[in-house]
Amino acid sequence: MGDRALSVAELANELGRELAGDGAVEVSGVAALDQAGPDDLTFVRDAAYLEALESSQAAAVVLPFDCDPGSRTAILSPNPALDFARAVERLCPPPCPAEGVDARALVDDECEIDPTACVAAGASIGRGTRIGARTVVHPNATLYSDVEVGADSTIHAGVVIREACVLGDRVMVQPGAVIGGDGFGHMLDEAGALRRVPQVGRVIIGDDVEIGANTTVDRATLSQTVLRDRVKLDNLIQIGHNSELDEDVVIAAQSGVSGSVKIGRGAILMARAGVSDHVEIGRRTFVGARSGVVRDVPDHTHVYGSPHMEARGWHRAMAALKRLPDVLKRIRAIERELGLRGKGDG
Repeated sequence: MGDRALSVAELANELGRELAGDGAVEVSGVAALDQAGPDDLTFVRDAAYLEALESSQAAAVVLPFDCDPGSRTAILSPNPALDFARAVERLCPPPCPAEGVDARALVDDECEIDPTACVAAGASIGRGTRIGARTVVHPNATLYSDVEVGADSTIHAGVVIREACVLGDRVMVQPGAVIGGDGFGHMLDEAGALRRVPQVGRVIIGDDVEIGANTTVDRATLSQTVLRDRVKLDNLIQIGHNSELDEDVVIAAQSGVSGSVKIGRGAILMARAGVSDHVEIGRRTFVGARSGVVRDVPDHTHVYGSPHMEARGWHRAMAALKRLPDVLKRIRAIERELGLRGKGDG
């Protein structure tokens, strides 16, 4: 619930959208169509949901421009899902922790922590680390030495940020994520034994980046692993050392990116995608779920499968695969007619 009730007219004005119906109606919460109560705002994505809206108890709705709200109070929007998300931010803001460093936090004397930042009980902040204005470090998060975190960022419980890593402004790191762990580097010595390669680089993260729970971003071997502005990583993702993710890259859960991979601006990797080392993925590329990318992918390309194929070839291959049992039956029948199959053949 929000801090106070808000009139729909006021909310529509803040969103810059057209109002239909009684603007004096007040909302104080948000809910799905079938769960909304008389104080809630809900939304309809398109006309297919209008029937469900009729039985909803919601006080008001965010509705597409081309849908008739009837007698219901509505905010008319070209993108109802997006405007509803903005309304959620307005009506249900996250709790605002108290400023300052909790006495139960472990903070080195040589840190620089903005007075408006919050460092909660149990957090550990190493020597030389700097934390920007209004940034929140939740309980039991650990920031090693010489870490930099910008303004308005949120570091959730259990996060580990290793030494010398840099996070920009408005970065969200969900619980259990590890930023700057050692990259996976080993070599064979003269005796054929595996020896660890020291990882002495760091991770650089831009502004407005989101890192999902239990996701790991490895530090570079020598230089930098880079996530540029507005990169969005889901939960349970591995980003290998020396990789570079350009602006607006989106990667879904359980995907793995090997070392020294470059991913172009606006590329999307769906769930459980895997990328081989030293591969370049172009701008605005789409990688389907469970795909295995084993070579470079040009800009504006859709790929699927493992090893990956361009979309048209993959769809044709999948269509052919469905026909394969019937084709095999026909081939066997032809072979029998020609006397090419013995009695013991399958």
